[in-house]
This record gives sequence, structure tokens and C-alpha cells, in this order.
Amino acid sequence: MASMSPSFKLQCHFILLFLVALRGESRYLELREAADHDPFLLFSSNLKRELAEEQLYRRALRCLDMLSLQGQFTFTADRPQLHCAVFFIGEPEEFITIHYDLVSIDCQGGDFLKVFDGWILKGEKFPSSQDHPLPTTERYVDFCESGLSKRSIRSSQNVAMIFFRVHKPGNGFTITITTNPNLFPCNVMSQTPNGRFTLVIPHQHRNCSFSIIYPVVIKISDLTLGHLNGLQLKKPSAGCGAKGDFVELLGGTGLDPSKMMPLADLCYPFHGPAQMKIGCDNTVVRMVSSGKHINRVTFEYHQLEPYELENPNGNSIQEFCLPAL
Repeated sequence: MASMSPSFKLQCHFILLFLVALRGESRYLELREAADHDPFLLFSSNLKRELAEEQLYRRALRCLDMLSLQGQFTFTADRPQLHCAVFFIGEPEEFITIHYDLVSIDCQGGDFLKVFDGWILKGEKFPSSQDHPLPTTERYVDFCESGLSKRSIRSSQNVAMIFFRVHKPGNGFTITITTNPNLFPCNVMSQTPNGRFTLVIPHQHRNCSFSIIYPVVIKISDLTLGHLNGLQLKKPSAGCGAKGDFVELLGGTGLDPSKMMPLADLCYPFHGPAQMKIGCDNTVVRMVSSGKHINRVTFEYHQLEPYELENPNGNSIQEFCLPAL
């Protein structure tokens, strides 16, 4: 597998820039710091192989950071750090566990350290509230409330994050990040702009979303549902809701699938391929399952190139979306 594409690095930098914009303190995100340490290097599969052969990987955390490796990570404040977040992402078939090794913060003085089960940015969540098994309030674990009684916290999917505030220089925390296999991944954030995946829901009443934060060409090769053949573009009066088991394609510019534009419904089983171009910043394949059947969808995707936008052919629904970043 090749190293992470420049486009995905750009997308991840946008996430960090959005966070900094929310802080109103963009002066603290200096190019010099980015040059000294590139957190997105950690998406390199070559680096992952090298680290897998060595002992526990360790490094310092920055106030705004992103990680895709297991290891031990330490944050130590060098000045008051009031608006910090670290995003964690694993492989699609992995859960993420965050373990507190050492915490030295002043909860009474206004410090906090919170884990969120998923990602949240500008009020938008992944997985959405409709797709996650827990209410939003239960997706937060606040160290200042639970202490070390919840020393290890496991995510429900391949992404998680922490928010923290540390006022006093020298204070901070150390965490260890590990991953565990997820036999039936439900909600997934893709690390790469290209890939192939099979989403399976075995007799479970739940909704599952696979998110790709790029404009993509997506090809669905196989769809197995509990009830004949067909794909239809979304119309105001049409939909698959009455079927109970279906797949929908969504597009938008944020993280939250529930706030995205419904682009196409797949209401019936078929053996493809069915291909679509989706010119959105974020594309989601979402399966809704009644729990009565074993539902499965297999698809592959690759990043939509500029020439493909200029020369559409076949099924194309890019006109529903804003121009890609």
C-alpha cells in the first residue's frame, strides 16, 4: 500500500484548520511547527510496518494532532492550552482503545480531558446520532467526572478523539493507544481515497455508514438484501423507507451523514456493477437494516479526478454537490 495521498493530507489539514478557526487563535498554528513534525506521516504504511517490528512507539502530542498508529503518547503543556483535540483513526476493521497511563490536570481549576466515541467537528458528528448505538451524551467520557474508574475506553468504530484543556505549564497526561479486531465493522471512516469494502449487517436492527472524505467514483458490485433488482435516483416522492432494508448514497461537505444530501437509493438486491460519480467533499455509503436478514453490500471507490468531472459519462450525480476542495 502506498503512503497517504497528498489530497488526504490536505483534507486532514483542513480538519485541524477548522479546529483552529473555532479557537480564533490561528496564529498558534505555525508552519515551522508543521515542518518540525508532520503528524500525517503516521498514515504511511511503510512506517507502520517498521514500527510493528519494534517496541512500543512513543512520541509527544501536540495541542492539535491526528494519529493512526498504536503507541504511547504524552502531552505536556508548555503554556496554557485551552482548546486542544486529538483525532484517532484505525483501519476499517479495528476498534480503538484509549488507556490512561498518567493524568496530571487540575479539574478544579478548569482543566478537562474528555474522550468522544467518534469524531465531532463544528457540531457535526461521525457516526451520526442516528447510526451510533449510544445517545450523544453517553459518547463522552469525562476524566474529571469518572477519574481512573474508567481507565480504558474503547471506541465503537475505527475513529475516536479526545478534547482537553490544560492551564498550568508542566501538567498533562500520558495515554496508550491500542487496536482490537472488529469482526463486523459498522461505521467506518476511510483513511484512503481508494479502496474496496464489504459492509455486512447480520440480523441486526441498526444503521451503518462508510464515509469517504473525497469526491469519488464508486462502483457497487454486489448488494444482498432480504427482499428483487434495481437502483433509482432519489426523488422527493420516492425512497426505500418502506422496504425496511436498503442502501443509500449520501453526499455533503461535513462529517455528519444525517445532514447530507440523499443522492440515490438501492432498494433491491443485485449483482452489479453499478457505478456513480459523486463530486462531494464527503461521500457516504449507508445501510439501513431491519434486523430480519443478513444484508451485505460490496463496493470499491477511487478519488474523482478533475478530468472525470469535466467529462461525465454513465451515472453521475455530481451536480447535487458543491465543488470539491
